[in-house]
Amino acid sequence: MPVPWFLLSLALGRSPIVLSLERLVGPQDTTHCSPGLSCHLWDSDILCLPGDIVPAPGPVLAPTHLQTELVLRCRKETYCDLCVRVAVHLAVHGHWEEPEDEEKFGGAADSGVEEPRNASLQAQVVLSFQAYPTARCVLLEVQVPAALVQFGQSVGSVVYDCFEAALGSEVRIWSYTQPRYEKELNLTQQLPALPWLNVSADGDNVHLVLNVSEEQHFGLSLYWNQVQGPPKPRWHKNLTGPQIITLNHTDLVPCLCIQVWPLEPDSVRTNICPFREDPRAHQNLWRAARLRLLTLQSWLLDAPCSLPAEAALCWQAPGGDPCQPLVPPLSWENVTVDKVLEFPLLKVHPNLCVQQVNSWEKLQLQECLWADSLGPLKDDVLLLETRGPQDNRSLCALEPSGCTSLPSKASTRAARLGEYLLQDLQSGQCLQLWDDDLGALWACPMDKYIHKRWALLWLACLLFAAALSLILLLKKDHAKAAARGRAALLLYSADDSGFERLVGALASALCQLPLRVAVDLWSRREMSAQGPVAWFHAQRRQNLQEGGVVVLLFSPGAVALCSEWLQEGVSAPGAHGPHDAFRASLSCVLPDFLQGRAPGRYVGACFDRLLHPDSVPALFRTVPVFSLPSQLPDFLGALLQPRAPRPGRLQERAEQVSRALQPALDSYFHPPGTPAPGRGLGPGAGDGT
Repeated sequence: MPVPWFLLSLALGRSPIVLSLERLVGPQDTTHCSPGLSCHLWDSDILCLPGDIVPAPGPVLAPTHLQTELVLRCRKETYCDLCVRVAVHLAVHGHWEEPEDEEKFGGAADSGVEEPRNASLQAQVVLSFQAYPTARCVLLEVQVPAALVQFGQSVGSVVYDCFEAALGSEVRIWSYTQPRYEKELNLTQQLPALPWLNVSADGDNVHLVLNVSEEQHFGLSLYWNQVQGPPKPRWHKNLTGPQIITLNHTDLVPCLCIQVWPLEPDSVRTNICPFREDPRAHQNLWRAARLRLLTLQSWLLDAPCSLPAEAALCWQAPGGDPCQPLVPPLSWENVTVDKVLEFPLLKVHPNLCVQQVNSWEKLQLQECLWADSLGPLKDDVLLLETRGPQDNRSLCALEPSGCTSLPSKASTRAARLGEYLLQDLQSGQCLQLWDDDLGALWACPMDKYIHKRWALLWLACLLFAAALSLILLLKKDHAKAAARGRAALLLYSADDSGFERLVGALASALCQLPLRVAVDLWSRREMSAQGPVAWFHAQRRQNLQEGGVVVLLFSPGAVALCSEWLQEGVSAPGAHGPHDAFRASLSCVLPDFLQGRAPGRYVGACFDRLLHPDSVPALFRTVPVFSLPSQLPDFLGALLQPRAPRPGRLQERAEQVSRALQPALDSYFHPPGTPAPGRGLGPGAGDGT
């Protein structure tokens, strides 16, 4: 039953006409022929192998003309595809062979000779259809009764329904008959395109321009067309025209196709693949391709599209030299996307890599799959064993310059160590990677030879370096220590946010001196990951190993924690917070004071007007406790020991720290909005008058 096909009408012209195409229901292929002929569809999917042309001795059917027609094949009520119907017109060529007796005597042939003339003529018609990305061949059988067999005359036609194709595609049809005649027919046809769907490039972007009317609703889908298996959908939307869809050029691959259909009953889904020949699409395809190891013996190639290619194993030595293919003895293997491939290996090695090339023998991909599981590249040498007749064998070492025969007098590394490598091979110290009747591959370690060769030289270098280092250390120890600065670990109790800002100002001011200050304020992320106890232990250990000093900055909260710990005799109660370094440090700091290890390693400090030094527990006053900023010079002198600067220079640095610290002190003791004593106040301020 003919149905309106709006999409095809747009494709065939700009005028708003509506065409009607014959509608075929069901997915089955069929055939029919002219009256008087009988035909049968033998096979709808055969190999397309035309073979050689061998003219038949008697009359045969030969194709004289090919004719095509567009029809609709509808598998469902609202889902139809464009289909190409092919009609093959046939004629009789050749003559019956005249019997020798009839030619000689001129008489009529007997009944046995006349029988072929009265028999029907039978032939097989082969149709081949090619349209990217598919190709199909079908076989039809045609029988012509004797009454219609007239030499050189047309006998009718046979019609095949049908070959599916897409709008805009180019199709090639060719046909021949069996028994063969001297010729076959070829027909190349361009199916109607979509003038309202345009693909344009603009720099790095690609635009899909759909110039349809505003009231036209349609579906648009992008997918990867797979040679094997169903298409892989990438993007789908229902849209209303007109539309411009922008694609990034990095998304283009050769099998990226576009499917468009109007959102109406009996709509035809049109498929086009416009990027098949785009060089950028082919480059993107190889960039997206990945080799994936499944087991230690099997791997496959992942890629969006079909990638007929070849792969071979190669040996990648450390140092950046090109990977050397192992061909021969191992051969190239054909590779198909998502198909598991195995190399005949007995053992695997991190230096074995897979080289992937396309059909133009250009290296496109290389991955050392086994390095991920077996570790980095090794300094091994690969020995190639070749076996000949009568158990003859030869060995060569694979090197950047080629395969060096062993033994050899060449100047290469493998040649110089050839005798040792052969001994290792005979004693079983080499790893056999591959073996068959023609040869084998062996990986032999080279580390021990490198160590032996360079042992004396390394020893001499180490002795010279040690002597030189000692001299430089004696001469430049003072300058190096001064430039590097002493390490200082600052510990405090986080009483409140204002006190933390004051601590941060002090730490920043101390960093201006030759001091390397560590404070938990600057290591919150690291302390949160490790925990305060682990963080403090690591900082304290490093500080004391480098001859540093631990600064205990006392506040009311710190004094309370220390007193509580001393009374309980255990770690201060309460769970450690994620940033509570002071509480976490008590279990390690207090034993140093109790066992007399604190002098020279610890220094105490507190802020004027916040805490008097006498408020610090007596145990902690076994080390100097300074009040800041009033005792800054003495405090800095204790921190910079044993190389404290002269008194005049020390006073300058104390003034420098005091100036940097003063804004933070003013902010802490006189918050914003609170007038500071002596600033902007008249007589009697502060005494209640």
